[in-house]
Amino acid sequence: MSKISLIIKREYTTRVMKPSFILLTFLTPVLIAGMIMLPLFLAQIEDDTVNNIVVIDQTGMYREVFEGNEKYAFEYSDQPIETYREQEDKSFAAILLITADLSVNPSAATLYSDQQVGVDLKSFVAGQLDAFVEEQKLAALNIPDFKKIADEIKSDVDVKTVRWGKDGEEKMGSAELAIIIGMIAAFVIYMFIVVYGAQVMSGVVQEKTSRIVEVIISSVKPFELMMGKIVGIAMVGLTQFALWVILTLIIVSSLTAVFGTSVDMDSYQQVQGMNMTATALPVSEEGVMPELLTALANFNFVETGILFVVYFLGGYLLYASLFAAVGSAVDNETDTQQFSLPLTLPIIFAVYAAIYSAENPDGPLAFWCSMIPFTSPIVMMVRLPFGVDFWQIALSIGILILSFLGSTWVAAKIYRTGILMYGKKVTWKEMIKWVTYKEKS
Repeated sequence: MSKISLIIKREYTTRVMKPSFILLTFLTPVLIAGMIMLPLFLAQIEDDTVNNIVVIDQTGMYREVFEGNEKYAFEYSDQPIETYREQEDKSFAAILLITADLSVNPSAATLYSDQQVGVDLKSFVAGQLDAFVEEQKLAALNIPDFKKIADEIKSDVDVKTVRWGKDGEEKMGSAELAIIIGMIAAFVIYMFIVVYGAQVMSGVVQEKTSRIVEVIISSVKPFELMMGKIVGIAMVGLTQFALWVILTLIIVSSLTAVFGTSVDMDSYQQVQGMNMTATALPVSEEGVMPELLTALANFNFVETGILFVVYFLGGYLLYASLFAAVGSAVDNETDTQQFSLPLTLPIIFAVYAAIYSAENPDGPLAFWCSMIPFTSPIVMMVRLPFGVDFWQIALSIGILILSFLGSTWVAAKIYRTGILMYGKKVTWKEMIKWVTYKEKS
């Protein structure tokens, strides 16, 4: 077995067997599954409490407007609002005060309550008032059957998206689905690079501080040590990520099988605090979203998954080699901040570029950031679900591989000199000298 393989095995086994790794690996899927399933379960819990709303209509125009439901009941009163304000034992949830004609003064309605009025109540009241005022205005026009005509001319256009395959086959697509998948993949790569790249740097600093690296270097070359550490930690990250996906799917599937799959979509949207229209997520009577499911079935997960692994590893190897170089050049983790900041800024910029690229995946920002190796692993993952030409993918991966080889060469030059240097504050100028130094033959 080669020396690099031994170092990879050492890095992998020591980190995988840590209690913190085991705890985080098995606890994270539980938390993720809880975040997915808890809103679904809460959406099915019905609240039997009926909130009484007192309506004080000073105009006398809105006596018959409000219709209650299972959550709200309305009662009308002619007493002044001060009477209710002074009550200690309040039997109502809120008071609606209407002081003027809302068709003339739309701001003449006010909800009073001891607590902040919720969005649901405010929307429910405003919706009924809007409908009544609209009918008043239509009636004032004195046009026969105007409301019927207005209802008939209303249109709800549903624009579908279809992709042409290479063989001319038509496949239903979804821009919303592409954005979701792309952003999730980009965020995972971002987290992987930041977390495990920092682990590489921290591991190098710890070995250097404890002087154990002096013993290791006596048996292996600095380059072998650096590559073994980088690849070993990469395998740890891939193992953890794979377990997260598998365990999350198992837990979600198990909970769904035990508690059932029937979900009240209206209640679910209220729990999520989402203001979604019927056209945003087409829901059938059975609660299934046929267009979204069709787009999901037509999505090329194999191609996206393969490219995800390529960019996943490419981005990590590029940054991890530089993080290892930074760790070798300092004596403690506090000193890493001045050198690691230039490495983290491109990653942060890549996230912002990915967000804007999702809106225009073929724009100049998306194209160039998917070619620049420091941003391509994140930005390209946002573009892939929308469809990217093969030559762009090949060029992006080629540049990423060449950049990784170049960064590894630079990092190896810094690592070789810095790993055994103690007690000296290293500067950027000093690190450049290490890179440009030529050994005498």
